[in-house]
Amino acid sequence: MGVKVLNSLEEFHTVINSGKPVLIDFWATWCGPCKAISPVLEALSGKPEFEGVEFYKVDVDEQDSISQEVGVRAMPTFILFKNGDKVKDLVGAHPGKLTELVGQAKTLVV
Repeated sequence: MGVKVLNSLEEFHTVINSGKPVLIDFWATWCGPCKAISPVLEALSGKPEFEGVEFYKVDVDEQDSISQEVGVRAMPTFILFKNGDKVKDLVGAHPGKLTELVGQAKTLVV
């Protein structure tokens, strides 16, 4: 499936209210740790065991309205949403913790 880019606040609202578990990576082009963790997220998004979880990226500099709405203060920040609600978040580039968060997202698939 891969990681899709969110390009507007409206698109963000549609995605998080879809009823599916949605994991969003809030990142910035100038952020070294963001670049380091990105291939990990891409790999997780393609694993069959995580089918049903949707993966997205938000460039905080291009989509500041989205990052402000959810209160992102540091990059990278990963936020798991379900039915419009924030379920859990992870701040920092921690591959093991990111894998755990995706595993938690999978438990939300109906």
